[in-house]
Amino acid sequence: MIDARAIVDPSARLGEGVEIGPWSIVGPDVELGDGCQVGPHVIIKGPTIIGRHNRIFQFSSVGEDTPALAYHGEPTTLIIGDNNIIREGVTIHRGMVQDESTTVIGNDCLFMAYVHVGHDCVVGNNVIMANNASISGHVHVGDYANFGGYSGVPQHRRIGAHTHIAGMSLVLKDVPAYMTVGGNPASAIGLNIEGMRRRGFSEDLIKVLRDAHKTVYRKGLTVKEACSQLEDVAEQYPEVRLFVDSIQASSVGIIRPRGRSREE
Repeated sequence: MIDARAIVDPSARLGEGVEIGPWSIVGPDVELGDGCQVGPHVIIKGPTIIGRHNRIFQFSSVGEDTPALAYHGEPTTLIIGDNNIIREGVTIHRGMVQDESTTVIGNDCLFMAYVHVGHDCVVGNNVIMANNASISGHVHVGDYANFGGYSGVPQHRRIGAHTHIAGMSLVLKDVPAYMTVGGNPASAIGLNIEGMRRRGFSEDLIKVLRDAHKTVYRKGLTVKEACSQLEDVAEQYPEVRLFVDSIQASSVGIIRPRGRSREE
């Protein structure tokens, strides 16, 4: 299962059924869970913990030091969950001591070719990032977020759960849960209705979220006023609570339709 042309450090811990292809390098302090498949020409550096049944394709670099100038070789970590697909040429960096020292990837994610996940990012479950999508350091991404190809997110942004980032978008503000955004710079387009339907949201629940969206984006309210108006419905619907919480967690302001901004 381990190709003779691969280099595996003696301190690496490999689970049952791990496959490692030719010319790949698995360094010290790397843990690969049961059933992981590592293709040819892959580099995995530690400290990195990778869960079960992940597939890592050729020319990916997983667990490398960040190139950020503030990083000076301190011990940091990358943690990856289960059942992720990491396609060709993906780069995922470990954390920095200036944050939590850890980059975290959840379960069941798909990173297509040449995706980049920067240091100290926290990526949820079932996230899809299409070819060449990139998130810089300290970006938090919620479950089921979907990034189109060549989209980019700078540091310290938050991308909410169930969001859709259109291809070739530059996202400069935080994106609340359930939103679709697009453009360069990106602006709010509306709710990710198709994504919610694919994941089994009822039409009644989608209507509730539509109404919540209108409160934030259509009534001319400040963020504080809109969130206050949504408190009662958020007590009834966890999905609305997620929407409100993703707005209130913003430190750089939420994304707005082009030409509109009310953040106070």
